[in-house]
Amino acid sequence: MTSAGLLEVGRLGRAHGVRGELNVHLSTDRTERLAVGAVFHARGQLLTVRSARRQSDRWVVGFVEITDRTEAEKWSQAVISAEPIDDPEALWVHHLIGARVVEQRTGIDRGSCVAVLDNPAHDLLELESGALVPIPFVVSIVDGVVLIDPPDGLFSLAD
Repeated sequence: MTSAGLLEVGRLGRAHGVRGELNVHLSTDRTERLAVGAVFHARGQLLTVRSARRQSDRWVVGFVEITDRTEAEKWSQAVISAEPIDDPEALWVHHLIGARVVEQRTGIDRGSCVAVLDNPAHDLLELESGALVPIPFVVSIVDGVVLIDPPDGLFSLAD
């Protein structure tokens, strides 16, 4: 989480074309971040999405505040941040990091989550002990506590 409760959601790449568009590399899978009218924070300023289209592994985005290539080139490599999305069904990394991880059935406290690792099958919670917990075993997150329902033997692998 960045300052003032903002989340880092990507970075601006090179200028694209002559109308002030930029390549944007998102670090989130929430593409609604690029909806027309969405607002990003970058370098202490606000940038409002004017247009966005997918191109290969990135997005080409026009911003209301950037109208030509010369101006766009000044923004290259800027980190973009945004307000958190309110989605009670989603698991958010910024809620998981630092949370206590507790087994729902036994009440055993497995320690704090220190990272969320990207994995092809499912993301993994990395605990301070080094143990890894696949996201599908997360039941809920309440008041900084992640309740999990792991299969028998999951933690014996880490011992």
